[in-house]
Amino acid sequence: MPPTPHRSALLVIDMQDDVMPIMHRPDRTVRTIADLSFRARTSSVPVITVRQQGGGDVLPELAPQGGEPVVTKTSADAFLNTDLDETLIRLGVTELLVTGFATENCVETTARQALSHGYDLVLVADGHTTSVRPQPTDFVPPDQSIAHHNEIYRHIDFPDRSVRVLPATEVDFMAPQSAQRRVS
Repeated sequence: MPPTPHRSALLVIDMQDDVMPIMHRPDRTVRTIADLSFRARTSSVPVITVRQQGGGDVLPELAPQGGEPVVTKTSADAFLNTDLDETLIRLGVTELLVTGFATENCVETTARQALSHGYDLVLVADGHTTSVRPQPTDFVPPDQSIAHHNEIYRHIDFPDRSVRVLPATEVDFMAPQSAQRRVS
């Protein structure tokens, strides 16, 4: 069989009004995702907005453009009881670039589910954030949580999947050589 053609899609998770007040580094994260979204659109890479039901409107800087897919979810997993997988299949997507809120919850859950659903993965290292922490807390500080999850994905081994952690400036929407796989 010939190799499956590589096609990336950018996933923007839960970047909504209601969670903005609890986001760690919201301005920097929004700017990073907005710049990456612009680059994706100019490269004809689909941008898919994922919204948490009841989380308010998508932030204006990250609002979906006309005709772009919007997925509304009711749990941390953007695949669970949504049409995300069907949308990705319809678009011919083989690799998801994951960004959004919150690192250890919706971003983490959706990233792992993407691998389980057969997609290659790019975790955009500076394109996800977590919540500010009330004091006292048993949660690790926000920057440490983000770094921890980036490091996990640098070392995760998933059969027949390419997993990369890249800063937004290094995302080129092209598959690494190792991601060119054959369909059986």
